[in-house]
Amino acid sequence: MIAQPIQFREKISVMSSSEVNGVHYFTQGWKLISLPGIRRFVIIPLIVNILLMGGAFWWLFTKMGQWIPSLMSHVPQWLRWLDYLIWPIAVVSVLLVFSFFFSTLANLIAAPFSGLLAEQLEARLTGKTIPDAGIWGIMKDLPRIMKREVQKLAYYLPRALLLLILHFIPGVGQTLAPVLWFFFSAWMLSIQYCDYPFDNHKVSFADMRRSLGRNKIDNLQFGALVSVFTLVPILNLLILPVAVCGATAMWVDRYRHLHLAETARR
Repeated sequence: MIAQPIQFREKISVMSSSEVNGVHYFTQGWKLISLPGIRRFVIIPLIVNILLMGGAFWWLFTKMGQWIPSLMSHVPQWLRWLDYLIWPIAVVSVLLVFSFFFSTLANLIAAPFSGLLAEQLEARLTGKTIPDAGIWGIMKDLPRIMKREVQKLAYYLPRALLLLILHFIPGVGQTLAPVLWFFFSAWMLSIQYCDYPFDNHKVSFADMRRSLGRNKIDNLQFGALVSVFTLVPILNLLILPVAVCGATAMWVDRYRHLHLAETARR
């Protein structure tokens, strides 16, 4: 089956480079999840996200009243006059850490179906033959997909641990760590969602990171918006498929031709 390229994608070619940024691709994601023929591939990632993120945030908000006072107890006495600033920073910090943790868990469970969504959407965006979407195809790719998820965790965990340790340094940690965590989460979420179309084309994890690093500002914009919307009730239930679709649109526009040309030269 040959797909027709989606018409509104053609508008990108007449937009200036300043307009085609991470914000643009994030908004594209919201449009793309509702496309006929794509909606059915959104369902399973959506269900996984609703169950995990919905349950996680309900549990988190029941615990916040205990955790925040405990966290504030690490603030030295001479900084107590800044409680009115440090308290909201502590709340945001806890929300960022746990939203990223549970979104990572949701992504791990939904990874095979997110890869399928990226594959199907790429075919629609490029007008190429739509791949057969069967359970056997998912099962065949499952070991490779899970290996890739382990690579992402291996990249993430040491850096997250350093930020966690920084958080418990009195005074400095409570103010600096949340800011660093936000930017790190933005970068990791960009990696997480852009990885699906890259991995579908067997681009190595290291090569993908180098490619994303060449457009780091735009990828940080994209990841930051995903991170912020992960904290917004109701909208955070939709964010997994939205981010996959936005990242796939970015792959098609910015990276696909480069990596296909490199593959052809080998």
